[in-house]
Amino acid sequence: MPSILITGAGSGIGRATAQAFLDAGWQVGLIGRREAALAETAADSDALVLPCDVTDEAQVKDAFAKAVQHWGHLDAVFNNAGVSLRGAPIDELSMDDIRTLINVNVMGSFIVAQAGFAQMRQQAPQGGRIINNGSISAHVPRWGAAAYTASKHAVTGLTRSLSLDGRPFNIACGQIDIGNALTEMATPMVTGMPQADGTVAPEAVMDVAHVASSVLYMAGLPLSANVQFMTVMATTMPFIGRG
Repeated sequence: MPSILITGAGSGIGRATAQAFLDAGWQVGLIGRREAALAETAADSDALVLPCDVTDEAQVKDAFAKAVQHWGHLDAVFNNAGVSLRGAPIDELSMDDIRTLINVNVMGSFIVAQAGFAQMRQQAPQGGRIINNGSISAHVPRWGAAAYTASKHAVTGLTRSLSLDGRPFNIACGQIDIGNALTEMATPMVTGMPQADGTVAPEAVMDVAHVASSVLYMAGLPLSANVQFMTVMATTMPFIGRG
């Protein structure tokens, strides 16, 4: 059976994706800071619960080592963990909050990618796939989202570099950019979000299951094929024509 490690697996997109992979017969490792939430995701399955802070290199290496010891091989990583901040102009945000966001969204993504890349490079047969969770904000910003937008542009740079650097080792890397998937984090979109023209308006949302099925498709391709970038979004959300 193929294997995947999923970060941010305790809720939202991570939980939905983990459940989709379990239903598809994959071996799944659940990474996140909240052990109880990971256990809820695992439910009655044989998923590995691996409590871990993605900003801590030692914890990440330990989680990967436990998974590989259990499975013997790692086929894929969904680099999904991330946080956001309230919408506000940059001069109204605290530097501590910005540093926390960058530490999770950028450094966490780098730390997880490094651990996945190292394992895939050294294992036999060599290779695997890393899927990074970007965002619509990797293309265009929302109002008041300078830190989050910058972090997701960094993820895009990571994706492109891993795609190139992974070629000699049969490591593929792609990115899924998600728009308005209805999770706990996205519930304000239903009631009203600040728009570029200064108004507040509800936005279209989509079932998070569509994200999960998209990641499953990307991960299921042979390593000779790759979805470099996929955008999956609520059809009429403000992206095309945003602003």
